[in-house]
Amino acid sequence: MEIRYQSTRDLNAKKVTASQAILQGLSPDGGLYVPTEIPAIKTPLTELAKLSYQELAFKILKPYLPDFSDQELQTCLTAAYGSNFDTSTIAPLTEHANAFYLELFHGPTIAFKDLALQLLPHLMTVAARKNKLKAEIVILTATSGDTGKAAMEGFADVPQTKIIVFYPKDGVSPIQEKQMLTQKGQNTSVFGIAGNFDQAQTNVKNIFNDQEFKDYLAQHNYRFSSANSINIGRLLPQIVYYFYAYGQLLNAGKITAGQAINFSVPTGNFGDILAGYYAKKMGLPIKKLICASNKNHVLTDFFNSGTYDKQRPFYVTSSPSMDILVSSNLERLLYYLSDRNPQTTRSLMEQLQHTGNYQISAAMKTKLTDFAAGFADENQTAAEIKRVFAVDGTTLDPHTAVASYVAQEWLHDTPTVIIATASPYKFPQAVWSALTTIPLADGQQALAELQKLIKLPYPPAIKQLLTATVKDRQSIAPTKMKSAIVDVLFDH
Repeated sequence: MEIRYQSTRDLNAKKVTASQAILQGLSPDGGLYVPTEIPAIKTPLTELAKLSYQELAFKILKPYLPDFSDQELQTCLTAAYGSNFDTSTIAPLTEHANAFYLELFHGPTIAFKDLALQLLPHLMTVAARKNKLKAEIVILTATSGDTGKAAMEGFADVPQTKIIVFYPKDGVSPIQEKQMLTQKGQNTSVFGIAGNFDQAQTNVKNIFNDQEFKDYLAQHNYRFSSANSINIGRLLPQIVYYFYAYGQLLNAGKITAGQAINFSVPTGNFGDILAGYYAKKMGLPIKKLICASNKNHVLTDFFNSGTYDKQRPFYVTSSPSMDILVSSNLERLLYYLSDRNPQTTRSLMEQLQHTGNYQISAAMKTKLTDFAAGFADENQTAAEIKRVFAVDGTTLDPHTAVASYVAQEWLHDTPTVIIATASPYKFPQAVWSALTTIPLADGQQALAELQKLIKLPYPPAIKQLLTATVKDRQSIAPTKMKSAIVDVLFDH
């Protein structure tokens, strides 16, 4: 049977094609699209290990995208993974301090979101053509720091698209903000909101579900889609690098074919680690997917108790991309834990919306064994950055340090890959503060002093940032997000 897509909340189980799911982003009922089945990988792991990143991506993604021709998918992959990355390996695996680190920060925005968001615009362009879409696509995105820049970079000046990004104006690093405010492209707009990421994400979802507003925009030839990982086209490409990491371990003789390994994943919105869950269900030998959280450890508590409770203090931390209390992609996991029961998923999501929490059943909780969970507070994160740097001069960004700290408990009996999600230069102040006791202002001074200390060459993205022109900072209240969209689209 050819894979199609259905909503996590649709009781009628209406199915759409891959290209339709990518174009829509969010299902009309507010649910998230999931594939009707998770395909098993039949090619031996030893054969997959011989493939380039682009070749492996084709093998993994083709079953999920049956309405894309081989040539269409190959063209998309070639365009997505090339000279825009600073290494032909795309996602190299390195070893430091008795652990393996999968480096996902070699793309144009030096963060792991590039691995998906360099591909999504090409998939969406093909999908629009395939579905004879005449309307202009409006990419609406909330970001906790990295998605915004990566999405704007991917969609900049892509024909028939506009992209509008909302970020918490006091909840991202100065480098993350400057990356967004220096983005080129006539079709890109970015707004800082006086609130946190959860408020931005909730309002974006509410706008997606505002049928009257969507009808109004449709009259003017506009149609919403998303670049967040609520879009299945954003999530699927992330499966690839789990297989790629395994292949690199095989090629290096660090494991034998079929040997199970762990992945420790810094987790906020749950998309990255969910891609690992898909990889495991496809047949990749994964023992544990370790969900690593920061001080906002709502996910750690969920995996340890079966209760999800967003009613708690919200902390702004040194790992801002994980400062999230409502993890959207967890809805997809709930769907699988409930044996693909959309009624259960819908009920749990409604409980979260109306009461701020939910409790999964005992039967669902028994199915969480694929995961482990832990968290690192601010002091533990800083200590981990300092510890790894002392071993061999390797510098971790704070998000990777969270995953590295949490992974230590599982390193001893199973090879463990830590997902390294960003360059340390994306968070220079936090890294500098972890390595020294010298007070230092953030921004370009922190970059310069950190470079002197860690002696790591600036990646191309940072070199460009130092001389880029900064746009005016547009700050709005969360309640004004819809008005901001109208202003952008109708040039008010």
